[in-house]
Amino acid sequence: MTLTASTRPTPVATTPTKAPRTSAAAHLTDEQVEALGAELDAIRDEVMGSRGERDARYIHKVLLAQRSLEVGGRALLLFSKFPPAWLAGTAALSVAKILDNMELGHNILHGQWDWMRDAKIHSTKWEWDHADPSEFWQKSHNFEHHTFTNIEGLDRDLGYSIMRVTPEQEWSPKYLIQPLTNLGLSLIFEWGIAIYDIELDRVQSGEKSWKEARKSIGTILRKVRKQLAKDYVVYPLLSGPSALNTIAANFTANTVRNLWSHAVIFCGHFPDGTETFDESRLEGETRGQWYVRQMLGSANLSGGRPST
Repeated sequence: MTLTASTRPTPVATTPTKAPRTSAAAHLTDEQVEALGAELDAIRDEVMGSRGERDARYIHKVLLAQRSLEVGGRALLLFSKFPPAWLAGTAALSVAKILDNMELGHNILHGQWDWMRDAKIHSTKWEWDHADPSEFWQKSHNFEHHTFTNIEGLDRDLGYSIMRVTPEQEWSPKYLIQPLTNLGLSLIFEWGIAIYDIELDRVQSGEKSWKEARKSIGTILRKVRKQLAKDYVVYPLLSGPSALNTIAANFTANTVRNLWSHAVIFCGHFPDGTETFDESRLEGETRGQWYVRQMLGSANLSGGRPST
């Protein structure tokens, strides 16, 4: 799995602020790391070999549920002037957008369902209900993030270029207002990701030209126009006298989806205990070492039972 210099993004200079932390995997020997990698490869092979009708039924059920919720929510919002219809329609549309973003879009764009050879859910064909074009997200997330997970200066998902999420990142006074920055980002998360994928930080560093950035902006604007027209023009107009209520409902559903995806992504990537690495970690990195880095650089999360 050794990566050549030509496959890596140009690293962004960072200045460590304190001595490196002791890794949670420091006790593992090289032999144990490779044995772990072999075990995980065996699990992967088992899963890949077991794919079949049960998996196909699952994804089709999710697709049906998502589309039913969206159609049902949109239908209720035709009468959004009436509070019960507004509440039910907004709730249904919120869940539909969450499913489209997190369970369908994220996994389909990873290529998880490409094995089915179904054009409707193939990573090369899918376009999600999101401001960020799928092709941009696949580059920044599938390639840059998952190849260089938590490598300082190479994984741009570390703070999305605007936040300091590890002590190894250089400190700046602008991070004093980071709680407000994070709150603002959570409310407009899909738009923040779209802006992030213009790669303005790379334009500023000279790694990306303004000509390339303008091309990216043009692609994003075409997607944004479709999103805005759908949620804030076409469906509200179909609601007739309930148009303003439908606009408010669509805005609320988009905000709920943004808050949900932001919470899941940030809790999975940036909680205390996740580890970051410098670029030297990539030199001669084996399959087992890659697996260990992925585990150290991410976190599991679970929800408790509702309190009574």
